Amino acid sequence: MRIDAHNHPDWHGHDLEKFLDNMKENDIDVTWLLTWICPDDEFDKGYGEALSVMFEDGPVPFDRALYYKEKYPEKFVLGYCPDPRDPQAINKLRAAVKIYGVKVCGELKLRMMYDNPDAIRLFKECGKLGLPVTVHIDYEFDRETNHPWPNFWYGGGIEAFERAVKACPETTFLGHAPGFWAHISGDDQFDKVAYPEGPVKEGGKLIDMFDKYPNLYGDISAGSGCNALARDREFGKKFILKYQDRLLYARDYFDKRHREFIDSLGLEQDVLDKLYYKNALKLVPLD
Repeated sequence: MRIDAHNHPDWHGHDLEKFLDNMKENDIDVTWLLTWICPDDEFDKGYGEALSVMFEDGPVPFDRALYYKEKYPEKFVLGYCPDPRDPQAINKLRAAVKIYGVKVCGELKLRMMYDNPDAIRLFKECGKLGLPVTVHIDYEFDRETNHPWPNFWYGGGIEAFERAVKACPETTFLGHAPGFWAHISGDDQFDKVAYPEGPVKEGGKLIDMFDKYPNLYGDISAGSGCNALARDREFGKKFILKYQDRLLYARDYFDKRHREFIDSLGLEQDVLDKLYYKNALKLVPLD
């Protein structure tokens, strides 16, 4: 069995039928469908073709995820994350859980500090509701975007995220994106390039955080997760083995790069099973 623990409806030109075809092609049984809800000025319009339509409530609205889930309930786990700055955020999340069966809070991808009191309040509610929280972290450096801002930072950095994880011990967090995975190494490239290269150096903040906080998990999706583990294969394999109970196979893409990398490491079947589906089922049992 394989569970893709991070993807989005209508993402990168994949409507529902293309999405299902891609799941079949990649031997994926179930996908966590996450939203991305944010103000219009907090995402780069350069995403362009990655989005099917520009919606008023963000690049990946809840109604599209819900549409997929209602059409093929056995294929999808429903995710939803409101903007914590919305005064109705917690009420909206509770309603989404009660009415529509939302199982994951995600993806949180906003230009705000993730230890903002409103975010902490939402995270603690997720702990009460039993929802794991998937967060996206990006640092501020020039990415040559088409937006008047020179970049898009999200989350306020690893320190703000750590404060949130520490403040909400009953909530499970899944770290994701360049600003999270670059901290696998202590080489200080995290705020200079999105995908650091070269051998992993000692002192990576992620090692410290994984050791300190049992409520922290890793979503290995996108280029960031795969790059962090593949840039130094020997270290990447050791990292996977050490934290095998808290890493989830996830893509955020529609290709095979994550699976090809994982399968190339010669891992034991019990470790592969944890990565591919058991850890996801531990957090979100299927109905």
